[in-house]
Amino acid sequence: MLTVTNELKQGSVREKISFGVVLFLVFLLSLVFIFPFYWMLKGAFQPSSMAMEVPPHFFPVKLTLDNFVKLFTKTQAMRWFLNTFIVAGSACVLTILIGSMGGYAFAKKKFPGREPIFWVLLTAMMLPKQVMLIPLYIMMNKYGLYDTYPGMFLPMVAWPLGLFLFRQFMQGIPDALLDAARIDGAGEFATFRHVILPMCTSALATVGILYFVNTWNDYMWQLIITKSTNMATLSVGISKVTRTESAVDYGLLMAGATFGSFFIGAAFLFFQKYFVRGITMGAVKG
Repeated sequence: MLTVTNELKQGSVREKISFGVVLFLVFLLSLVFIFPFYWMLKGAFQPSSMAMEVPPHFFPVKLTLDNFVKLFTKTQAMRWFLNTFIVAGSACVLTILIGSMGGYAFAKKKFPGREPIFWVLLTAMMLPKQVMLIPLYIMMNKYGLYDTYPGMFLPMVAWPLGLFLFRQFMQGIPDALLDAARIDGAGEFATFRHVILPMCTSALATVGILYFVNTWNDYMWQLIITKSTNMATLSVGISKVTRTESAVDYGLLMAGATFGSFFIGAAFLFFQKYFVRGITMGAVKG
């Protein structure tokens, strides 16, 4: 009996030590991820001249709002913010609309060539986006979409990740529910609207957040497809006004990054529970 008690105590001590080590490692990893955001905030509220000081100041000194005053008075930050919101919001809404209907068709409908067509669509996900930049630019320019909102968000909508996620999620919905709806006289649109969509709220939120954040943070395509300053997104506009031939205004750059990150961070925190639920449910059902 004494031997069993000692083994239990030793096991409990080992578990506590293991838990402490894991907790310490998680804490260190959290610091690694948090530090860039801390450094961005610190740089946003300090004079630009302090950004390149050696040795650097790890704690804020000489706090000022000059960078934000310059951002909102000397640049078109609010116009760029509006452009980014329009582009990201349009990509999010259209992807949810088109991706959900396409996912429903590939998950619950049987038609010739369903699997080959689906896998052909997925091959686009295997190609680096940089490979498609030139063909996309030629296509958008040919159709008169250069330097326009549709040209900025339509390539994001065509990315098949949303279709893939909806299809994987909807495959877990029992066919008996669809059969019951059809027996009650519901058509395809009514079945999709009143049966499928209410059961996919987590998937809708997940796809919406992924596409909104991805489009909001996109830089390369928005830089290529826009020409005028009025059509620039926030990331493109900030990069243009903070870089000159001789120097970079790091204070203004940090202020712009903080301004753009605040909104997207707040949106992610607001929809976080739906995002996590969608990821976990997709893992179980997929």
